[in-house]
Amino acid sequence: MTKFSALIRDAPIGQLIRLATGSRFLRFPEEEPGFQLPWEAAQLEEKAVEADEAAAQRQPSHVSSEHSPAADAVDPEKPINTDHGVDHEALTHAPTARSNLSRTSKLTTSRTVTREQTRPYTAERFEAEQEEAIDRAQSAVIIPTRTADGVILVDWYTTDDPENPQNWSSWRKSGAVAIIFFYTFTAYASSATYTSSVPGVMERFNVSVVAAGLGLSMYVIGYGTGPLLFSPISEIPVIGRNWPYIISYGLFVILAVPTALADSFASLLVLRFITGYFSSPALATGGASMGDLYNIIKLPYALTAWTAAAFCAPAFGPLLSGFAVMNENWRWSLWINLWMSAPVFLIMLFFMPETSAGYILLHRARRLRKLTGNPMLKSQSEIDQAGMDFKHTLWEALARPIEICIKDPGVLFTNIYTSCIYGIYYSFFEVFPLVYVDIYGFNLGELGLPFLVISIGCAIGVVVYCSYVYYFVEPKIKKHGLGLQEDRLIPAIFSTFLLPIGLFWFGWSSRESVHWIVATIGLTLFPIGAFILFQCIFIYLPLTYPQYAASLFAANDLCRSALASGSILYAHPLFVNLGIGPGVSLLAGLLCLGVVGVWGLYYFGASLRARSKFALS
Repeated sequence: MTKFSALIRDAPIGQLIRLATGSRFLRFPEEEPGFQLPWEAAQLEEKAVEADEAAAQRQPSHVSSEHSPAADAVDPEKPINTDHGVDHEALTHAPTARSNLSRTSKLTTSRTVTREQTRPYTAERFEAEQEEAIDRAQSAVIIPTRTADGVILVDWYTTDDPENPQNWSSWRKSGAVAIIFFYTFTAYASSATYTSSVPGVMERFNVSVVAAGLGLSMYVIGYGTGPLLFSPISEIPVIGRNWPYIISYGLFVILAVPTALADSFASLLVLRFITGYFSSPALATGGASMGDLYNIIKLPYALTAWTAAAFCAPAFGPLLSGFAVMNENWRWSLWINLWMSAPVFLIMLFFMPETSAGYILLHRARRLRKLTGNPMLKSQSEIDQAGMDFKHTLWEALARPIEICIKDPGVLFTNIYTSCIYGIYYSFFEVFPLVYVDIYGFNLGELGLPFLVISIGCAIGVVVYCSYVYYFVEPKIKKHGLGLQEDRLIPAIFSTFLLPIGLFWFGWSSRESVHWIVATIGLTLFPIGAFILFQCIFIYLPLTYPQYAASLFAANDLCRSALASGSILYAHPLFVNLGIGPGVSLLAGLLCLGVVGVWGLYYFGASLRARSKFALS
């Protein structure tokens, strides 16, 4: 099978083709004629090597070794070809240490732990990935272990198994990251394209500016609530990552049509909420997909790219829709959402590979059972899934983060602080028209241009943060291990000053006597600080609360989106009644309190963790 065929096979369209044809097309190796279990072949080869070595030692030096059959060394009393060649005796006594089966020929190794589910940043994960990296360089066949109840754990065939997402080529990984990047970008740009349509919505449905802002607010609250469902679903091995992506985004694309054609204000708001909800797997699972692909050393770079897509996308919305709405009508901002999302959906359908190791190994185990007729061949994720109670899992995802937030001051602070930042970010969609249209005379199309400072600031933040990780964090981790969790907050304690400084600068320079570029330059400081701070906090949380990381992120998403949706409604009255300078200063003052909080979290985080029953000490 060519690399292109394998890529299509692993994508959703390939899975649908296999389902429709009974797996006659786009076959996996286990389904090809003549397939032999790799560990069976490796066992036979090792026995042949042992036989050759033993025969060479027994024979006189003048006798050629080629006359000594390797089969003489195989014990005829010990079966080695049971159930399609699986040596069950060997599997029963499979060693737990890698070195016991690793010969000088590097034919086989044993594996006691395989990362099949998303694991947060912990010292255990770092050590496991270091061992896997060493094994990968040896390119050895992995001998599966056998549990006490007789289950043979299906693992990767070799340490460099090409089906393992961690072993994919750089190009294939980059392709998957690019797809998730554009998926995330279009999902969140679709929230803010609507802002250009607010005047048109006010006129068409005869509503106030605050009511018209609900079109943006409902979308934001929709993608804030979605992760509470989609995040735990994506961790179920039989479902994997791709199907929540594809099904939800397909519905998003379909519903983009009636949203653009909505003929009542109520239907517009309902459809905006639903489309926001179905866009949320990009936020719920995008980070987990990156964790599937990269080890803990390189993961921060991939997460930075994905976060940048989510952070910058709303700022591009007014730029993408402003001129179209100005020259056509208010519905064009909603049609743009369809034109952006439909091509990305097709690319995902045809080329997005499944990255969940649990999903991949579960289906490999099913194919091996069909091939061998041995029902004891199972993946670890399959065993875990059998004991999984989805209602309990969902309840834990909903209730546990609330409990932690109430009882743990560190989590409470990070949720409040990041929500304030996100809410202020979305208040820009209300203050920018007041500044750049009312004060500086920009038209609707030109109004989108100042939003580019968000992307410029984000790009600067990416460079600064990645440089810090590359030159300081990565060498330190390789030399000393992960270290203290609070070390991840070092860039945050400096970047947190940039947020209130940028807001004060913007608020008090937004006047007719000062050129518009001055306020715009000042505002650039806000996204630089916000991006770096978000990256630091979102690394700190899973280090501190590894067993609750996924649900904590879902709860944080909900808090941020709830305040952001509210800020869209309160921002316009705030800036109109107080004025631009005082109104922005009020928000900047809240972020000044955040400066104190971040420094306090850095200095007292260890003691807070020691008192918390949820945190990892």
